[in-house]
Amino acid sequence: MSIGAVFSDFGGKINSVDFHRTKDLLVTASDDDSVRLYDIANATLLKTTFHKKYGADRICFTHHPSSVICSSRYKTDSNDDPLRYLSMYDNRCLRYFKGHKERVVSLCMSPINDSFMSGSLDHSVRIWDLRVNACQGLLHLRGRPTVAYDQQGLVFAVAMEGGAIKLFDSRSYDKGPFDTFFVGGDTAEVSDIKFSNDGKSMLLTTTNSNIYILDAYGGEKRCGFSLEPSPNTAIEATFTPDGQYVVSGSGDGTLHAWSINMRHEVSCWNSHIGIATCLKWAPRRAMFVAASTVLTFWIPNTEKLNPESGAGNPDAAGR
Repeated sequence: MSIGAVFSDFGGKINSVDFHRTKDLLVTASDDDSVRLYDIANATLLKTTFHKKYGADRICFTHHPSSVICSSRYKTDSNDDPLRYLSMYDNRCLRYFKGHKERVVSLCMSPINDSFMSGSLDHSVRIWDLRVNACQGLLHLRGRPTVAYDQQGLVFAVAMEGGAIKLFDSRSYDKGPFDTFFVGGDTAEVSDIKFSNDGKSMLLTTTNSNIYILDAYGGEKRCGFSLEPSPNTAIEATFTPDGQYVVSGSGDGTLHAWSINMRHEVSCWNSHIGIATCLKWAPRRAMFVAASTVLTFWIPNTEKLNPESGAGNPDAAGR
């Protein structure tokens, strides 16, 4: 893989990125209060909107390609940290979701319906419906909660204090978790959870720069990798679409790819952008994005894939 496109016109750190599940679209939220929409097939910026009152922190697509959910960076007079349902098409806020009293640190949309979840530093997870202002479900937890749906939308995972991961049936979460996993020996808070596309594996990234891949059914640890520490900076990791590899940033400004089956590193690259705090693989393409204060699109390096063409400029793919 090598850098195929660079966008460096951000006025601050990029806080989160998300791909649309079925369209070639990417959305970003950053410290300059901007939300930006990109066409990833053509590597072009389609739209920028600014949100000076609330800021832009966590972001995720809804099912509609021009609608997103965005969390706030700034407190308002009501002492709420509202989530906003935004239309990128005409720059309107379609709905506010109020209830969290502290910053939202985890946000995800159900892949099958209009439900979404948010985890906040107020030690709560809230379950919402895009069509209704009021919160539909509330879980009180210990520590910093992190949430994720599986790819079928039938199960969601919530990480909490002490390395505990609780699994809920999304249709009957009020009955409590049906299973609880522990990351053995590591009690650091989980900063990110992702399920593999096939639903068989779960990827955890912790605040002390460790990555774990768990069996999503039994909770057994399949493998673990340690990164260079990055104080005060959360690192994100991502599955490849086939679930065989994990790609991650690191505290030394490098990017790493590991084979889950072979349990060792298979590639390492200089990120060229410092510590990549956001990293996600596109669901429909052979590409991933890495972001710090700069957004980079990583695509297959065709010269390395086809050595016969090596007579050209070796830096051509990194322009």
